[in-house]
Amino acid sequence: MNEKNGRVDLHLHTTRSDGHYPPEQLIDKLAALQFRAVAIADHDEIGAISEIKAYAKNRGIEIIPGVELSVQFGGRDIHVLGYCFDPDEPVLLEYLKLLRDDRINRARKIVHKLSTLGMPLPFEEVLRKAGSGSIGRPHIAFALLEHGHVDSFKEAFTKYIGDGKPAYVGKLSVDIKQAMQMIKSAGGLCSIAHPGLQLSTQDLMMLIKTGVSAIEVVHPKHDAEHTRFYAELARDHGLLPTGGSDFHGGSKGEEALGKYTVSYDVVNKMKEQAEFYGNKN
Repeated sequence: MNEKNGRVDLHLHTTRSDGHYPPEQLIDKLAALQFRAVAIADHDEIGAISEIKAYAKNRGIEIIPGVELSVQFGGRDIHVLGYCFDPDEPVLLEYLKLLRDDRINRARKIVHKLSTLGMPLPFEEVLRKAGSGSIGRPHIAFALLEHGHVDSFKEAFTKYIGDGKPAYVGKLSVDIKQAMQMIKSAGGLCSIAHPGLQLSTQDLMMLIKTGVSAIEVVHPKHDAEHTRFYAELARDHGLLPTGGSDFHGGSKGEEALGKYTVSYDVVNKMKEQAEFYGNKN
């Protein structure tokens, strides 16, 4: 296989966060589409990496360590993607544990607020939906739907648990520089996630100055014009052009898988920059 032509998706979610498919089942779907390498980028959670690394290898797929982090930038939440880090780095694991503990406390507060609004939910049921992964608002939304408190997953957010809504509770505030340092300390690098969804050009220029290594160029919510613009921005500033489907599956859509990819050449360049991979040579 030509090094530059192997298909790669660097933005996938599993049931370890808010994805629909367990890690092994997602790998089966990716193997059927003949991917060469993928990054599971669950929210504040990296448990799937070690869980399916060997399984994926047996299916002919290389697992690139990945994670999607919520960070504070300019007084609001944005997302960054960490790649090619050591998933066993103690400092990073402790950092992610702090985020997971905060997610549990946040979910408990949201459930309490919903109860005061006349929509009681058993918190243990919400925990079961999250399983061994990081708990989030989607798990609460599904519980609301199953208990008949809302008519759709979307309604749960637009009426009750979305930003600024009656049952909303904020997350632990983590500065982007702190998050980037955690990824760097584990030998990895950071990419700005789906800039077309959250950032102006001015924001992007400020973020580039913080020392990110990449920009997510390919994404389902980026049209051709945005994709071209971000590719040019990455080239002009010496950043890597990452990308993927941001696949969740289920109610969040099945159609993106296999349609939003980058070449394996991007992976090679990521490994060249990542200290973790340099230490393995």
